[in-house]
Amino acid sequence: MLLKIILLVLFFSVMIGVGIYSRKSASDVQGFVLGGRNVGSWLTAFAFGTSYFSAVIFVGYAGQFGWKYGLAATWIGLGNALIGSLLAWRILGRRTRLMTQYLHSATMPDFFGRRFDSNALKVAASVIVFIFLIPYTASLYNGLSRLFEMAFHIDYVWCVLGMAVLTGVYVLVGGYVATAINDFIQGIIMLFGICAVIGAVLASNGGFTNAVEALSQIPADSASGLAGPFVSFFGPQPLYLLGVVLLTSLGTWGLPQMVGKFYAIKDENAIRKGTVISTLFALVVAGGCYFLGGFGRLYAGGIEYTAAGAPVYDSIVPSMLKTLPDIMIAIVIILVLSASMSTLSSLVLTSGSTLTLDIIKPAVRKGGKEFGERSQLLCIRLFVLFFIAVSSVIAIVQAKSSVTFIAQLMGISWGALAGAFLAPFLYGLYWKRTTKASVWASFIAGIAVMCACMYCTFTGQTFISPFLSSPINAGVLAMVLGLVLVPVVSLFGKPGNKSEVEQMFKCYERTVTVRAISSLEDESRG
Repeated sequence: MLLKIILLVLFFSVMIGVGIYSRKSASDVQGFVLGGRNVGSWLTAFAFGTSYFSAVIFVGYAGQFGWKYGLAATWIGLGNALIGSLLAWRILGRRTRLMTQYLHSATMPDFFGRRFDSNALKVAASVIVFIFLIPYTASLYNGLSRLFEMAFHIDYVWCVLGMAVLTGVYVLVGGYVATAINDFIQGIIMLFGICAVIGAVLASNGGFTNAVEALSQIPADSASGLAGPFVSFFGPQPLYLLGVVLLTSLGTWGLPQMVGKFYAIKDENAIRKGTVISTLFALVVAGGCYFLGGFGRLYAGGIEYTAAGAPVYDSIVPSMLKTLPDIMIAIVIILVLSASMSTLSSLVLTSGSTLTLDIIKPAVRKGGKEFGERSQLLCIRLFVLFFIAVSSVIAIVQAKSSVTFIAQLMGISWGALAGAFLAPFLYGLYWKRTTKASVWASFIAGIAVMCACMYCTFTGQTFISPFLSSPINAGVLAMVLGLVLVPVVSLFGKPGNKSEVEQMFKCYERTVTVRAISSLEDESRG
């Protein structure tokens, strides 16, 4: 217990110290929200990765999908690395940085408003962010609480309050730079922590070969026709597995807290380096988490079950860790605390800045009042506090009433945000012909699908088909609808001001002057 407490105190001290160290960079809005658009490759890559993977992944998703698909769940981690990280950086990174800088846009809703010359789009996107980031934020506390109760035997409420206060302190004081530096530190902990935990769990089961052999003896829950379904290449339900890969990988392209990392990156070189770093980070952390979760069925006798006999997925990973030595449990606590706090800080900073810059600021100026830098910073900080407080209350209420699982909360949030934003953001960066009407179509379709799915889930009805009743698969449907609707509606709609759009897209082709030492081009060739 003493070791666990010492590690926690050390961790908390470092996080707060970084916040104090970074306070000078948070003296204006650009510095507080985007770090002055001068953040390097390592910090941006780790900020992207740690915002991507949280306790929701380590406890909720790894437990649920490891139980359902066995070792095939590792495909989810590989998809997160190759689609959610590598392709996201390659396809979105450079264009997002250049276009948002040209448009003087600091948030995703502001991008929609300026790119499509529509204040209504900006307000609508801000409302969507406000509503659907809250359940995701609340879900971050849940996985952490189970591990804290296991290790310290303290009530969940105190876990939530402690994490909320600590995150609030360093975000409020240091802004984006403090978040990015802490994300880097937390990312290092996550990398080493997940490797140590995998090694310890495999060792406790007699090594990799023995663990796989034991897993191969477990039959499928339904007649899949497979021998050893939980060690098979694609698992017992490959189609459902594909849905999880798509939502958790492609879905990140439409999440404002993820795409926002590209707004702040320093330069082209940082994007190239960040692509490699982020991909490797995801391979280790996401691949490791889902690989670990694949052995969850070996602990079937020690997990919690509902009254109907269904496994409580959030209890699987904590049950795997109960038998580990104290030092390993301490490492896991710091690992999951790091993962949760890094994501929480990114979410509340995104939410607070979005509401302030995209709704409050235009409303105040429309009323003829001054809304200077100090007022904007104060407003952002107040909204950060508000989001932390609201998400904490929801997390506590949800835990005490057992409303739903972590993965369901996250699936609904991801599905709604990605379904609404992914297509118009992607097409808006690449296709001049994208219209305002097509953006509205994507917003409406994405939110409608997820709201209908959520209603059916809570009322026990089937949404379209049993396959689409899952929030995961409904989220994929919402994304696909957006990717189809945006080009179709754009082709039949009225495009925006052609000259303005042409001017926007020239930002990708502008000429820059570099020092000779930076260019190795042979002068004799031209």
